[in-house]
Amino acid sequence: MKIAFFDTKPYDKPSFERFGEANGVTFKFFETKLNEDTAELAHGFDGVCVFVNDTVNAAVIDRLYEMGVRVVALRCAGFNNVDMKHAFGKVHVLRVPAYSPYAVAEHTMALLLTSIRRIHKAYIRTRDYNFSLAGMTGFDLHGKTVGVIGTGRIGRVFIDICRGFGMKVLAYDKFPAPGLDNGDTIRYVTLDELFTQSDIISLHAPLTEDTYHIIDAEALEKCRRGVVLLNTSRGALVDAEALLAGIKSRKVGAACLDVYEEESDLFFEDNSGHILDDDTLARLISMPNVIVTSHQAFLTEEALSNIAETTVDNLIGFFENGQCPNEVCFRCGSAQDCKDGKCF
Repeated sequence: MKIAFFDTKPYDKPSFERFGEANGVTFKFFETKLNEDTAELAHGFDGVCVFVNDTVNAAVIDRLYEMGVRVVALRCAGFNNVDMKHAFGKVHVLRVPAYSPYAVAEHTMALLLTSIRRIHKAYIRTRDYNFSLAGMTGFDLHGKTVGVIGTGRIGRVFIDICRGFGMKVLAYDKFPAPGLDNGDTIRYVTLDELFTQSDIISLHAPLTEDTYHIIDAEALEKCRRGVVLLNTSRGALVDAEALLAGIKSRKVGAACLDVYEEESDLFFEDNSGHILDDDTLARLISMPNVIVTSHQAFLTEEALSNIAETTVDNLIGFFENGQCPNEVCFRCGSAQDCKDGKCF
């Protein structure tokens, strides 16, 4: 089995080579992203393996289909970069629904603590032997209310972490997790109540039509003054222009972003020698109360191993058995795994 592996980074290879060699899967690693210009590289392969910023639109799907490629293996949970409607009947789409929810949830809390306790500023100061505490005052998390939008695996782990700090949790999800709401320290509420009552808001939802720009100007207007916003899910959950306006008006007290709506040509790459053309991102990064990391919440040894193992298992399951429990099916619903094990 030969798989064309796109958007390769150095940290991808060890785990995929290990699990691939052990299971008869050969990966050809390409540094370029998959798009209309590079799809031809998949000629002669049984499938392609792609990540969050690869483009799997109608044109790419048609070209893959013409070349006999029948499988798109996503090494991530989200599939908003795939035209699922157009893929139906042409290519099978496999994903990794869960790898390490702890990796993302812990990174989210790391960002929050770094921001509110000014750890990033303290690090820079003390490197210059500046030990002044002026402007370094933070606040306790204990007793604060955190609004968690999305209570899947990652959201629930983040809730557990927040409860360990003694925080109260307001949760919102279109499909509430059974048993999570205890009627006291963890409660499911409406979005409006979450916005108006939360000191901190953390996003752990997939990108869908319902969640696109779930944080926009209208939502921010409902929030408490000084609200802290965390996003380690998908960039387009947040209207970046609205967020910037909220920061400038002091409505948003701080923002911690591991993802960005227009990240595809920027994140995962070294742009340090270039002028940043994206004015919105440049202005966000320049703000003293904004922390941006480059979509690294998933990046732990455990998560990388889990992603590689599940991706290889997905491929073996499909090619040997004709079905895979992690297949995403447009017919069954674009936000669900295939219920009957086959898309067409």
